[in-house]
Amino acid sequence: MKPTRFETAIALIDKKNAQDPNIYEVAGFEYPKELLYSQRMSRKLLQFDPNASKALQIAARAQHICRWKIARNEFPMDRVGYLKWRETLKKMHAKTTGEILQQVGFDDQFVDRVQKIILKKLIKKNEESQALEDVICLVFLDYYFDEFAEKHSDEKVIDILQKTWVKMSEKGHKVALKLPFSESGLALVKQAIS
Repeated sequence: MKPTRFETAIALIDKKNAQDPNIYEVAGFEYPKELLYSQRMSRKLLQFDPNASKALQIAARAQHICRWKIARNEFPMDRVGYLKWRETLKKMHAKTTGEILQQVGFDDQFVDRVQKIILKKLIKKNEESQALEDVICLVFLDYYFDEFAEKHSDEKVIDILQKTWVKMSEKGHKVALKLPFSESGLALVKQAIS
């Protein structure tokens, strides 16, 4: 059976992310970092919202597409530089994803919708942008938080948790509090949200 446009788009996103030279190790297996991240995003999205639209599913899968191509150190190493880097990345992710969707035959309206979700336009007002933000936060908390917490002071971790919490919806908060945190991780989360 011929794959659908959706399946082809996901396969092409994965093909791009499989080129990531950065390797992430899980349980003795090595994965291209962004390929692993994108698969975690898809899995977490469908746990969070089993009825997620195809547009949202593509946006989640492509949220970090080719992220390694724009290095953090290409921008000033301060808050302004960090925000500029993040904004530049979002635009690149949206553009790259748009090109893939056009290539497989999605119409302009669908492409535009996916790009708006990736750019997180109207977060808190647009349900799909908010769902993507929730899933990004949940993936961080579930898969990357402990590792992040080990490398930074408790103050920095609490600050990041508070910023993460503000971006999330009520539903996101409920799901986050059910994640299997380590004892120290849960203590930091409780401190951050109290």
